[in-house]
Amino acid sequence: MTKNVETKYIFVTGGVVSSLGKGIISSSVACLLKARGYRVTIQKFDPYINVDPGTLNPYEHGECYVTVDGHEADLDLGHYERFTNVRTTRANNITSGRIYQSVINKERRGDYLGKTVQIVPHVTDEIKNAVKALGHTGDYDYIITEIGGVVGDIESLPFLEAVRQLRWELGHNSLCIHLTYVPFIAAAKELKTKPTQHSVKKLQELGIQPDVLVLRTEHDITQEVRRKIALFCNVSPDAVVQSQDVPSIYEVPLNMHAQHLDEIVLRLTGVTPEGEPHMERWMTFVDKIRHSTETVTIGLVGKYVELQDAYKSIDESLFQAATYADHKVKVKYIHSEKLTEADVDEKLRDMDGIIIAPGFGQRGIEGKFVALKWAREHDVPTFGICLGMQCMVIEFARNVLGLPEANSTEMNPSTPDNVIDLMEEQKSISNMGGTMRLGAYDCELQPDSLAARAYGKTLVSERHRHRFEFNGAYRERFEQAGMKCVGRNPKTHLVEVVEIPGKRWFLGTQYHPEYSSTVLEPSPLFVSFVNAAIEYKNNKHKS
Repeated sequence: MTKNVETKYIFVTGGVVSSLGKGIISSSVACLLKARGYRVTIQKFDPYINVDPGTLNPYEHGECYVTVDGHEADLDLGHYERFTNVRTTRANNITSGRIYQSVINKERRGDYLGKTVQIVPHVTDEIKNAVKALGHTGDYDYIITEIGGVVGDIESLPFLEAVRQLRWELGHNSLCIHLTYVPFIAAAKELKTKPTQHSVKKLQELGIQPDVLVLRTEHDITQEVRRKIALFCNVSPDAVVQSQDVPSIYEVPLNMHAQHLDEIVLRLTGVTPEGEPHMERWMTFVDKIRHSTETVTIGLVGKYVELQDAYKSIDESLFQAATYADHKVKVKYIHSEKLTEADVDEKLRDMDGIIIAPGFGQRGIEGKFVALKWAREHDVPTFGICLGMQCMVIEFARNVLGLPEANSTEMNPSTPDNVIDLMEEQKSISNMGGTMRLGAYDCELQPDSLAARAYGKTLVSERHRHRFEFNGAYRERFEQAGMKCVGRNPKTHLVEVVEIPGKRWFLGTQYHPEYSSTVLEPSPLFVSFVNAAIEYKNNKHKS
């Protein structure tokens, strides 16, 4: 049952250092409020000047997440969806680049009637409009806005000024949660509160008084220390909570609820807390995490494997699927640029399943072909995603169809066998940002296919991020040789899913099923793949 209240706005800011977990705290608050029956959404404001992260190197920014409406977004939106089961759109991720672009476009049109365009009020008004846009829809009771970066960053100042103004305009319908770091100094054997005090003071200098403090820590913070922080920061002692390290991010909502953070938020926004949040399914999931003893090992072959967040959605999808199968997942990252015929057996033979990762460009591509040939010949459960699926097609063409120069025109524009080719709609496009096939599209699955059995239905909708596609001119040759095209878009006939029915589990998708996997609704394909990997592992041990 949903509850309708006047729209409330929660602003989440951070101090001291970055990467404290503002996205996880924002997602946890949203998860708890949603479990109490409130309609909730989250948006992320990123201070960088890029219009979106679509053109950013994963080494710079980690994974680029894609929303259902085709927006390339910050990876925190993946956390938002995984924790809330609420789909996000381009309205949920705003960058400085989008704000400034909008302001400049208005100035060029003459919308400001000849006035001098300034940070205040024009840029801040644009930010405020973006904050309140979701509220105007009438679809949400709570809108959580996470401000990227750290208080004190020059890039964040316009966003924080907009928050200051909104706090005055919205009154009791808004609050600020400030996340800071409380370090433990080993030599002194004590926690230090000064970084938090200075962070809050910096926020206060900008005209924002936090209502709630969340203290990120590796060690338990005593009530005495919390009272000290509350005293110095003008925050109620009851509104100072700690976010201590936990084994899994999915335990954070339960940790926050144990400290009554959801009740604090409700009271501070004028709502009387009633009952408890319905977290039964979430608690069952966390209980499975805690008590799983068996392990399934998945090899992820890609070129960004040294980066923690480059394949974040894939990692979390594997974790969710393995958890529901009462297993822990051990992901072994295998650098495709360093994988050769000479060492492929050594690196892959202990894997229970193999994922060929998405990506762009030539670097590391040959290693993916080597991995796929080995996996196909050794009949190991294998999952190719986007470029991974295209590599499946190319490897099969080279080593089964007897087309040794088969390739994608992305890698070799003059290949004689362009089994993967640029989509027709992409051929006239020159701009790189936001111009790929992006967002959710329908896919029709053959009723007897592995994919259809995994989904339990024949019509699905999944998200895309690509420019190149399977060349339909080769379809008949592939199918006669054993690789079936079992999924296609009903309007464009774009091949979406390929599989080899004669194998244990050998399937590739042009789309990204990892983007839609959540705690309460794990991706059916990842569930099927992990179950196949577990079965393969068990059979190996029997033999």
